[in-house]
Amino acid sequence: MIIAADNLNVLNPVVAAALQNLEAWPLQELARRCEQSGAKILDINPGYLSAKHEDRMVFMVEAVQQVSHLRLMLDSPNPRVLAKGLAVCEQPPVLNALTLEEEKLREILPLAAAHDADLVLLLLDERSFPPPSLEGKVTVAMQLRDAALAAMVKEERLIFDAVLPNLSWPDAWVQVGEIVRLVRLLADGALFQSQARTLVGLSNLRSGLRRTYPSRVEEACLYLLAGAGLSWVLADVLQPEVMETVRLINQVV
Repeated sequence: MIIAADNLNVLNPVVAAALQNLEAWPLQELARRCEQSGAKILDINPGYLSAKHEDRMVFMVEAVQQVSHLRLMLDSPNPRVLAKGLAVCEQPPVLNALTLEEEKLREILPLAAAHDADLVLLLLDERSFPPPSLEGKVTVAMQLRDAALAAMVKEERLIFDAVLPNLSWPDAWVQVGEIVRLVRLLADGALFQSQARTLVGLSNLRSGLRRTYPSRVEEACLYLLAGAGLSWVLADVLQPEVMETVRLINQVV
C-alpha cells in the first residue's frame, strides 16, 4: 500500500500562510518532514484559486521539487490549475481528480490523455455528490472508466477513489462499509475483469472532528480497507499512529 501525504494542503495553516506570503521555505520544510515520515507521494493542494492566483500551484510545485524527488499528486478541481502544475513537474505526476461534472470530463480527460498521466477517478456524480449505496458507487465508477477509455486514457492509468465520508454524515458508517465492499470488487478484478488501483482520502473521516474522534478510528478503517485490497492511501503522514499502522500493514500484505 502506497501512502501519499495530504499535509501540503491549503487547509493547513502553514501552507495557507506560505501561499499568502509566497514563502517557499515553510512548504519545503513540510515536504522534508513528510518524506522523512515515510510518504512516497506528496499531494499538492492549493485549494480554490481565483484566475489571478492560479500560479500558486506552480509556486508550490517548484518549491517542493527543490528539496524532494518524491512523485507529486496535483490536487485541484480546476483543469487550468492542473495544466499549470503539469507544465513544471519534473517527473510525471498523478492528476487528482476527475468526476462526472461536465467541465471536468471535457477538460481534464484530454489533459490526462495528452500527458499519459495517472488519473484519480473521484466517485462523485455530475452534481459532485458521492452515491451512498454500493450500486450507485459502482455505476459512477463504470461511467468514469468508460469516459476515460473513450478519451484514450489507458486503463492502467486509472485510480478509483470511493470518497470516504466525514464522520459527521448521518450515514457515515454505512458508507464506510459500502466503500470497503467496493474496494474489494475493484481490487479483485470482479468489476472490470482486471485488478484496478484504489485510493481513499483517510483524513476525510475526521476532518474538523479530531477532538471528537481519536486517530484509532482512521487506523481501524485502514485495516479494513487494506484487507479489501486498497492500493493507495492519502493521509496525514505526520500522525505517528497512522504511519505505524501503514508499516504494519505493509509487513503483512
